Amino acid sequence: MKLFILALAVALSLFVAPGNAPAQMPDYTLYGELLQAHVKGDRVDYAGLKKDRAKLDQFLRQLSQVDPDKLSPAEQMAFYINAYNAWTLWLILTKYPDLKSIKDIGGFFSGPWSQEIVKVGGKKLTLDDVEHDILRPRFKDPRIHFAVNCASKGCPPLLNRAFTGDKLDEQLDQVTIAFINDPKRTRLEDDTLYVTKIMDWYAGDFRYDLAGFVKKYAKGDLKKKLEKLGKDVEVDFLDYDWSLNDL
Repeated sequence: MKLFILALAVALSLFVAPGNAPAQMPDYTLYGELLQAHVKGDRVDYAGLKKDRAKLDQFLRQLSQVDPDKLSPAEQMAFYINAYNAWTLWLILTKYPDLKSIKDIGGFFSGPWSQEIVKVGGKKLTLDDVEHDILRPRFKDPRIHFAVNCASKGCPPLLNRAFTGDKLDEQLDQVTIAFINDPKRTRLEDDTLYVTKIMDWYAGDFRYDLAGFVKKYAKGDLKKKLEKLGKDVEVDFLDYDWSLNDL
């Protein structure tokens, strides 16, 4: 009888009701390999990536089978950042090499960010849905703007590996610090701080304290000069380069 009860307990422990099924964790192995092979500094080798199109398609099929709502908040955030970036790469490949900018994709009423190409949990989303209806309002982290990549030279560079929940905070700091301390993307001239146009478009995400945000992540001379200026910092915006970030 005891053996029967033990066997029954083991059997019950192995049974998982459909509604309580454990979350299927995303597997970013294939995506990481593609990024390592084709992201070169702040550029992407789209010609090489196009030869690996089948692998990208395979990864996106795997990603579409994951239910992000069952993931932890950090894993969700990493999932949607990776989804945005991977589907952007896919979108570029649909027209490459016959485009000079991501803005060449789509028509007057259907730009690249309004096409329902992203497949997530049985739903079809646009890139705008992912960024503006999920990532920004749900997680309220301005570092998102330095993690998502719009395939343009003016955009923060694409990280050459997948974002993951266990390293997310470290990775978000990494991409933010790299961008803020790149003199081509952020610079101080006299008392004027020139920053990316992204910080103008989404100033509310930075609580309208753009100089304060830059100071938080600045290093070396940039940080010293900003601290010396205190509140006497004017902010202006660099022109945004929409040309394709091709190698």
